[in-house]
Amino acid sequence: MIESALSGRGVVVLRIVDHGYHSFMSQRHPIQHSYSMLITIVTKNRLPIFSDDACAREAIDTLYRIQDHYPCYLFAFVFMPDHCHLLLQIPEDGSVSKFINVYKRAVTFNVQRGIIWQARFHIRIPRDLGIAKHYIHWNPVNAGLCNESEDYRWSSACGLWDIHDLPLKY
Repeated sequence: MIESALSGRGVVVLRIVDHGYHSFMSQRHPIQHSYSMLITIVTKNRLPIFSDDACAREAIDTLYRIQDHYPCYLFAFVFMPDHCHLLLQIPEDGSVSKFINVYKRAVTFNVQRGIIWQARFHIRIPRDLGIAKHYIHWNPVNAGLCNESEDYRWSSACGLWDIHDLPLKY
């Protein structure tokens, strides 16, 4: 089932809900590629899996490894204790559903903690990528995990991770 709404910030919010028992993402999203997307993936029961540095590191490493087979333009990310935000664009021949499905399965396998993700994920199509990137990078500051976005190592704001520059025109 796909639910959509216009948020107060002028962003179209599309939420994909999958009620399958073992399915990570079996439903097709109407927008699969060619748009920059702000994706939020939440852990099952909001367990703080990524409070464990090894799990956070593995989740980021997996994000980069799967790009060898499922390429994307990664503009920003942050891994909070119980969720992550990704700002990315899937190339025209790709699928965001496939990318997220493969990503979630790979992280689940690699961290060896059983099922760690909620079955759905959220997609927003931001009007302003700069604002979306700022939102992602300031998430740990707003949550009280650090004083400056650059201090949070599980974010692309810290400068340790390779990301693409935002497109000049959107």
